Amino acid sequence: MSPVRRGDKLPIFNRIAVLRAERSMSRAQLAELVDINMQSVGALERGDNYPSLDLAFRICAVFSLPVEAVFSRVPFGAMSTELYGRADEPARAAPRSDHSKGASQ
Repeated sequence: MSPVRRGDKLPIFNRIAVLRAERSMSRAQLAELVDINMQSVGALERGDNYPSLDLAFRICAVFSLPVEAVFSRVPFGAMSTELYGRADEPARAAPRSDHSKGASQ
């Protein structure tokens, strides 16, 4: 038996709101594209409801992203951290020029 059916559901986190915002897309626009109502989009974004596999694929198709880029069993970190490196890494300084002020070689 699936662990989801044994009691508490395992959470499904998503980036729907972030992806919509990046594309200046309203909930109503996404709802129309995936053939659900606007309130359902809000419930998905809040985690109140989880999508069927079919709906998850339709949402991913709208954003042209794979399922694992939109949905996850663990909370998503900041997209900038995933794209540009770990948050705990120090920022790298620009390399210094070999020419110091007033020095000649």
